[in-house]
Amino acid sequence: MQIAMLAAGFSAGEADSLRRSMAAWKRKGGVHKFHERIVGGMVERGYTEAFAQGIFRQIEGFGEYGFPESHAASFALLVWVSCWLKRHEPAAFLAAMLNSQPLGFYTPSQLVQDARRHAVEVRPIDVSTSDWDCTLEEGAAVMGKMGSDPDSAPLAGNHIRPSSESGSDPISPPPEASRTFTTKSGSDPHFPNQGQEAASKAPHPPVRLGLRLVATLSEAAARRIMAARAVRPFTSTEDLALRAALDAGELKALAAADALTALSGHRRQQVWDASALHRAPELLREAPTFEAALALPEAGEGEAIAHDYAATGLTLRRHPLALLRPQLARWRLRTAAQLRDLPDGCAVRACGIVTVRQQPGTAKGVTFVTLEDETGTVNVIVWKALRERQRRELVRARLLAVQGTWQRDVESGGEVRHLIANRLRDLTPLLGELVTGSRDFR
Repeated sequence: MQIAMLAAGFSAGEADSLRRSMAAWKRKGGVHKFHERIVGGMVERGYTEAFAQGIFRQIEGFGEYGFPESHAASFALLVWVSCWLKRHEPAAFLAAMLNSQPLGFYTPSQLVQDARRHAVEVRPIDVSTSDWDCTLEEGAAVMGKMGSDPDSAPLAGNHIRPSSESGSDPISPPPEASRTFTTKSGSDPHFPNQGQEAASKAPHPPVRLGLRLVATLSEAAARRIMAARAVRPFTSTEDLALRAALDAGELKALAAADALTALSGHRRQQVWDASALHRAPELLREAPTFEAALALPEAGEGEAIAHDYAATGLTLRRHPLALLRPQLARWRLRTAAQLRDLPDGCAVRACGIVTVRQQPGTAKGVTFVTLEDETGTVNVIVWKALRERQRRELVRARLLAVQGTWQRDVESGGEVRHLIANRLRDLTPLLGELVTGSRDFR
């Protein structure tokens, strides 16, 4: 582009058109249409025609192979740098990825789940400490309240209604088994929050989630919160609302995201406190109100997780499938961790939240699905015949059960693993009001 501008007198717009034609290296009618413009422009500026023809042939040749090769080299460099950062600075990598959303295949929930499995402590959004961006905090990582020692945690009842036919086909659960996603508060000792125990010993700094993750909250409101907090800490939700000039919608968004914990307590109390604050007339805007506090009961864990996903797209509580695991285990639906070291060729059943569906044009009708549970991810391959036979389940399911054959490439050290699907089952009703999303590229 610079050669065309300096040697042939191209304008910036013309040079960009040349770049676009070079990028379309597989299509005909590209670079050659600039032949007369480049050669003629160079001759007019004192270059010999032979030299100008040679320059054009180099440009044309680069359009044939150099452009895609340069993109491949650039991508390889990005991959190498990203892998180094993820390996050696996982906390900084996570914060940067979250601050760059939306991007690629990976949602904030997937990024946070993976980081916590790799010993990175992630701390919740909090108006008392969170900036607009996700940040790194000083101090050693500490275990979160949901990551308690599995040997000492109390056994809490997960009130997910079990199937009345425990021996029934796990891929075809009876209708009465599809209950809503609700539990009482507490922790299941058999499924502790992944990554938190390791995080307590990790050398990496903790990541504080930023206010940018709060749905519907503007950056301007977040900046006002940061500015008011810099003057002095907030003492109450009312103090926050007055000094940061927050309206009812902004307070509601913060309460829904559980960001007022330090000021009001659990989420239900936050929502109550936020809803009671209305913008006063100008004369009374700085005047505090005095009312007796109303103590509300805390929401169940399942409800809290559902609200987390609705307000921020992720949760720092247990993974949703950890709550459903006892029921899924009765149906012999294995976790990603349980599948990992199984031998090649095993007949298995697995279940997970659908995070990615891909159907590349070069895959001859094959669909690739990624399922996520509390222990990791499972890559599922759906052949064209099964896709046509069970398209509804494949396309619509948010919680998908798969029966199929486990494949593990022994020659590569067992690191290439995937599940070849033979049958699909949509278990989305088990999620109740939990809202999840997937990246679908068909």
